[in-house]
Amino acid sequence: MKDKLNIEEIKLKMFDKLKSNNWDKVFSSFIFSSDFDKIIMQLYNLSMEDKNFTPPLKQVFRAFEECPFDNLKVVIIGQDPYPQLGVADGISFSCSNTNNLQPSLRYILGEVNKTVYGDNPVSTDVDLKRWSNQGILMLNTSLTTEVGKIGQHYDIWKDFTAYLLDYLTHNKENIIYIYMGKKAQEWADLTGDNNHKLFVSHPASAAYTKQKHWDSNNVFLETQLLVQKYHNTNIIW
Repeated sequence: MKDKLNIEEIKLKMFDKLKSNNWDKVFSSFIFSSDFDKIIMQLYNLSMEDKNFTPPLKQVFRAFEECPFDNLKVVIIGQDPYPQLGVADGISFSCSNTNNLQPSLRYILGEVNKTVYGDNPVSTDVDLKRWSNQGILMLNTSLTTEVGKIGQHYDIWKDFTAYLLDYLTHNKENIIYIYMGKKAQEWADLTGDNNHKLFVSHPASAAYTKQKHWDSNNVFLETQLLVQKYHNTNIIW
């Protein structure tokens, strides 16, 4: 992003990425607003100061590119992307860029295996687009972070996150929201009572304290049952 800045060109390229699964109708007013200009400018200025960010712009909207808006059933909200250079791929917790399982995802897949499938084998594919393709939006409250540092870009993305959650609240019913961690839970009031809210600690907290297991509070099984009830289908985790 250290080339000469052309905000309009960047916005058009990013907007095009939203068209494949009908997210363009959601974000058209925001992308072409001064609020999004401000996001791009902040990222650009930081990169000019050698404060590089992850994931790269070309992957920032991957969670939306892979998740069909018209089939949206679940929103899993994390905090911010993996801070290591080259790891985050735009889908929260996903590791497709390196194909190396990160601790947070290891805990998540372990809990899915235990609570939904009764310790029977479950897919260990580290690319979570398979969840996205089923209508699960894998969202971080901050779509980028500074390489090597967590929590650096929350303020940059807060208007974007607020816009998205407000739009979904007023245009989608019976969405299951899973808030992972305190940062995610701060946004719970923005999702209305016509949806379902589930709360759990962030799996990174279990990794940080080197726990053998992460307590998922059965959110994956509960989500499975709610999706069956309200959307008459099963999630293949």
